[in-house]
Amino acid sequence: MSKSITTRASELFRQAAGQGRGALDAGELKALLDGLGLAFDAGAPAGAADMRISLNSTREFGMVISAGLGGLEAELDEGNFRRDRGSVYAAAALTDAADFLGLFKRTLAYQKLAAVAQRAGAASPDAALEACFARLLELARAFAPENPDAPCVLQALELNPVQAGAQFTARGAACSFGAPQPARLPRPISKIDKLIHPKRIGLIGVSGTGMNFGRIILRNLMGSGYPKEQLLVLKPGEAEIDGVRCVEGLKAIDGKLDLLIVAVAASAVYELVDEIIATDAVEAVMLIPGSMGETKKSREPAARLAARINAAHGKPDGGPIFLGANCLGVVSHPGAYDSWFIPLERLPKPQKKPVRNSVMLSQSGAFMITRLSQNPWLDPAYMLALGNQTDLTHGDMLSYFAALPGIETLGIYIEGFKDLDGLHFARAVRKAVLNGKQVVVYKSGRTAPGQGGVMGHTASIAGGLTLFESVVRHAGAIVTEDFSTFDDLFYIAGALQEKKIGGTRLGAISGAGFEAVGMADNIETDGFAMEMGAIEDATVRKVEEILVAKKLDQLVEVRNPIDINPGADDEAHLDISEAFLQDPNIDAVVVGLDPTAPSVRALESSKLRPGHDINDPKSTVHLMPPMVERNDKPLIGIVDGGTLYDTMAARLMDQGVCVFRNCARGTRALVRYAQARLYADYLKDRRPGGTDF
Repeated sequence: MSKSITTRASELFRQAAGQGRGALDAGELKALLDGLGLAFDAGAPAGAADMRISLNSTREFGMVISAGLGGLEAELDEGNFRRDRGSVYAAAALTDAADFLGLFKRTLAYQKLAAVAQRAGAASPDAALEACFARLLELARAFAPENPDAPCVLQALELNPVQAGAQFTARGAACSFGAPQPARLPRPISKIDKLIHPKRIGLIGVSGTGMNFGRIILRNLMGSGYPKEQLLVLKPGEAEIDGVRCVEGLKAIDGKLDLLIVAVAASAVYELVDEIIATDAVEAVMLIPGSMGETKKSREPAARLAARINAAHGKPDGGPIFLGANCLGVVSHPGAYDSWFIPLERLPKPQKKPVRNSVMLSQSGAFMITRLSQNPWLDPAYMLALGNQTDLTHGDMLSYFAALPGIETLGIYIEGFKDLDGLHFARAVRKAVLNGKQVVVYKSGRTAPGQGGVMGHTASIAGGLTLFESVVRHAGAIVTEDFSTFDDLFYIAGALQEKKIGGTRLGAISGAGFEAVGMADNIETDGFAMEMGAIEDATVRKVEEILVAKKLDQLVEVRNPIDINPGADDEAHLDISEAFLQDPNIDAVVVGLDPTAPSVRALESSKLRPGHDINDPKSTVHLMPPMVERNDKPLIGIVDGGTLYDTMAARLMDQGVCVFRNCARGTRALVRYAQARLYADYLKDRRPGGTDF
């Protein structure tokens, strides 16, 4: 869209506003659409393939472009369609016309347009669609709420139905606009380094006599190895608590604290925050207290508190940053401290990875506790509870960690976004993915009752789920639909980050027929699928030689997926897996390790066959880790069995082998992960263009 058309759009908005209107009338709409290269004719006959195109200013993501089925079909609920079939969405700041056309091609609307054109012998609609999307995106960016130079904000432009032809014709159109709203000041996110790697920590709210939250946090800090001499307790009338020096208050601190942990009653926080800002004695603050902004009575004072913190960011150094409130705390292994108010005996954190290289961010502290308790192999380097996002937001945190060296995977639990922070977050997702990281996200509030629970928990506003999933997935994140899928994908992303994802061809191996078939049955998800790779003749011969050596050649037919018979031992499973891995027609392998099979050394100890167990040098526990290490393709092991085989699975996982306890979950996780990695490659290949895309 030319500059003169942008100017014309501004004139139309000013004209309508001058008449006291926040929407364009029919004549103004026609002028706007003419400038966009679209006709506006409410009386045009219905087309064989109508579509809908919209621009909407959303609270979380700013300007969003969407397109999909038009006319009556546009009124059907998204739930009637598979993902991306009814409509597609993208943040205008993170897409361009060609990219959005690629999204639109997934919809039924596009398929109908293409079929109608083909039947009529007309040209493909692609070029006309791309030109239309380009003009609309330029309009969107010029009048986006996040654009500081926008004279007004385009709140919505709805074109429905739109008929394709020599020129696109909108039979229905509506356009509304409004005044720009003041934005929050940017938080000085560089100070997150002080939060997670503090050289001096102060605590306020520590009981000198009882075991309150403040005292538990103090004990956890010392128990996690943080030096006592770098701790300070703010406690009038006390000289020391648990061997840690006490001072009277903020004004008595010598120098400046990197981090102050506040564990007082919520009612005392408001005045304390003012003192923290005024004394300039702290770089980062952790607000533990709950109930701030979570109840009707507390929302107004919590909003005023957030406004005062925001104003402090106008200082030359940006003022202090605040994590929380309603914050469980932080575990920072590189910073050598644990400030969670969960006693260490209730959640031991043994190192399960040779190098901790992941981060977990969550509005709910309990989400992190339960995930880690059930899945210690997630083993993040950093775990931070964001709570109410009074100051630091999801977008701030992800922006910081997206650029932090040594971090490869990020798992994030979200209840809601602050205004426009969804866009900040989506941009950070894109930044992380372009930096070679993977971002796994779970969004709560998936139902109306769930959204009500979110508001009562961390005072968050849960936005529309379809919009969230579409925009964040398009940014590059792996968006999960339940807790188990989050666990699986966060785990597999960490386990396979260093492996090459060269394509979508899968090899599947098991001594259990149901399992080999089960792998093949789980290679499809909404909008993406892997395929069973066609193994080459050299691989067939190699596998046949293995089967002959193991006296299984009369029982097994070489194919993919392959059922290698319950008589196969550890070596047979792994030798065939490696043959598949070396096949150029295979990109990843899933192998059922068949722990219940008599020939497999899967027990911690065997009474029937002493020494035929996981301690045998010929066991999978000994043979598989070096094989995983020497191959650059993903290999996933399946240990499908009860508690007898927990030790086998744990020993493999401790050595970096990616293990699942169910073939369906393991295969589905691999398919989703492969999709995300291949999409990341696409994003890297198309790197701007513009600032964001």
